[in-house]
Amino acid sequence: MTLAAAATNESLAQTSNVLIYSAMAVYMLAFFAHIAEWLFGSRSKVARTAAALTGDAKGGAANAVRIKAEQRGGATAVLERPKIITRSATGARDLPDGPGAAGGDEQGDLYGRIAVSLTVLAWAIEAAGVVTRALSVQRAPWGNMYEFNITFTTVVVGVYLGLLLMKKNVRWLGLPLITTVLLDLGLAVTVLYTASDQLVPALHSYWLWIHVSTAIFCGAAFYVGAVATLLYLFRERYESKLAAGVKPGAFATSVMERLPASPTLDKFAYRVNAAVFPLWTFTIIAGAIWAGDAWGRYWGWDPKEVWSFITWVAFAAYLHARATAGWKGRKAAYLALIAFGCWLFNYYGVNIFVNGKHSYAGV
Repeated sequence: MTLAAAATNESLAQTSNVLIYSAMAVYMLAFFAHIAEWLFGSRSKVARTAAALTGDAKGGAANAVRIKAEQRGGATAVLERPKIITRSATGARDLPDGPGAAGGDEQGDLYGRIAVSLTVLAWAIEAAGVVTRALSVQRAPWGNMYEFNITFTTVVVGVYLGLLLMKKNVRWLGLPLITTVLLDLGLAVTVLYTASDQLVPALHSYWLWIHVSTAIFCGAAFYVGAVATLLYLFRERYESKLAAGVKPGAFATSVMERLPASPTLDKFAYRVNAAVFPLWTFTIIAGAIWAGDAWGRYWGWDPKEVWSFITWVAFAAYLHARATAGWKGRKAAYLALIAFGCWLFNYYGVNIFVNGKHSYAGV
């Protein structure tokens, strides 16, 4: 039986729908757990950046040598410097990462561990939903916008969990990640939902697995970089206010102090975007090869092709500015967000609002 003639397994398709809704329910629980972590977890650690910028004796300046008395045979004092120190975006003095950024006691925080555990469970359920969707039609589970969305959110969460598994200090990413995943899945099951069905003949190609899967992974990585960039802008402004002697509100302090220092966020976003950019280049090349097989030409200025190239140019400009012009901080961050905005429009806008050869899959 060919793929074109394969019948849809309605039972598996319905099972996939149930699994996706179940994953959303668990993601919601993870969202509330993350909220609890940010609101109630380790409040005693908050305001270390303020102490570093003001030299507050009560908070303890972050660039001072910390003295820790230990009983080692003869009650000797051991000098110990803070382990997580980085340069402020303002250049004023060294700043510590926020307590939610780098393990320590925070890794053992009850709310955080619950949130991560629920995220793992939700990811496993959603991944099962994606797999059953694929099995219901015996093809790659990204033939339309609904399938692309559920696969994309699964990969995004997988990237986050993979970073955690690699012992990267990205717990700060959990709350914005789960929030946007819930919004994306809500959009998928309400506006973008498409019944499980077969695809047009042009899509029956092994390039569907290669081209679209790399596009999904690139988008997930670009998303992680964009979140880090956006949080960098908030954190850098917070640090600048502190350096200028302005005291932010209690809520802003509680939130900002749970993020890494602004240079840490800036460097993280740059490394993510730089690492995935070659793969995005391959995605465009793979798409051109597939177009040559399916339509007899490698490039036809289709809207999806154009915006993929615009996205490539935008990220290339960002990386070039960082590497040659020495752009760091806010100017580079704005470029990175513009580039991700181009990717978002290519993801949603082109498929929904623009007619082209890529519109045959519907939304």
